[in-house]
Amino acid sequence: MFAVTFFDGEGWREGVVEADDDGQMLLREVALPADLPRLDGVIVGGFTDHHVHLELVDVDLLADSVLGRVVDLGGNVEVLAQLAVHNSARTSLNSISPPGSARFGEVLAELRTPLGPTVEFAGAFLTPPGGYPSDRDWAPSGSFREIASTDDAAAAVAEMADAGATRIKVASNSDAGPVFDDDLLRTIIELAAARDLPVVVHAQGPGEAQRAARLGAAALAHAPFSERLSDEEIAVQAASVRWISTLAIHDDPERATAIDNVRRFHAAGGTVLYGTDMGNGPTPVDLHPGEVAALREAGIDGLALVRALAPADPRDPASVLLFLRGDADPLRARRPTPADLKV
Repeated sequence: MFAVTFFDGEGWREGVVEADDDGQMLLREVALPADLPRLDGVIVGGFTDHHVHLELVDVDLLADSVLGRVVDLGGNVEVLAQLAVHNSARTSLNSISPPGSARFGEVLAELRTPLGPTVEFAGAFLTPPGGYPSDRDWAPSGSFREIASTDDAAAAVAEMADAGATRIKVASNSDAGPVFDDDLLRTIIELAAARDLPVVVHAQGPGEAQRAARLGAAALAHAPFSERLSDEEIAVQAASVRWISTLAIHDDPERATAIDNVRRFHAAGGTVLYGTDMGNGPTPVDLHPGEVAALREAGIDGLALVRALAPADPRDPASVLLFLRGDADPLRARRPTPADLKV
């Protein structure tokens, strides 16, 4: 047993880490004996990638990654629902029978099966007829719904919600085709809110990021890259909308524009979430060093970077534990082993 500093999802706390009889690493928050040796590093839970496309990658690779949660922002809702169920063993044990019971042991064994990170999903892109990504070869069958009316929107939102979606994805890419008018986009946002689902908007093209914020979107799937936002526009965004970074998918000048926007958005108090658009080109099926580097270039480092990565609470037995030595650099994160507990 070693004393250790850990991140609980909000800040740094103190606890102990130990290996059980099977060599599995566990973390507990307890009063620390004065003579307890200290682990040379910190513990966090598995990181979150807030923008992935699981149908476009080899999902088996995720089992050995440092990701504890992934959020799919556009795909076939039936496929994604099955993936989410497959990984649903990685849920909290809080509602399971007390430790020592037969059921507790069965569930704990399931948790130790390398299923991969918890999967959340938006389901299909909602887009106007002919809108992005309906004309893209990479878009899997069933990965978008073309919405022409309020009735279409209501049916699509209900379909995603009933399948287990945790948010709704809207495409608003004026560079690639038609976009919803204000009335229909606002209606989709209201329909989603009635099902307690936030709306994430792919906002691309002049004015689209500002329009999404004005009409009530909860998040942008990409930090704005089509244009440099004014400081006044940044302030409005920071007060109401979260940005998912996806900086590394761009080349200049879009990359430079996105990083400049993120730097000022973060400085204004906006919430930036780590996301890579995994599956968009040859992205790692793991933590993306290029995305981390771009966030640091935008001034997001240290505790702010950890918050952007949204690690799970490592006190939860369902959480992947990650060990970060020295300066707590997420790029050096790995899963701890009993060898780390040897003096």
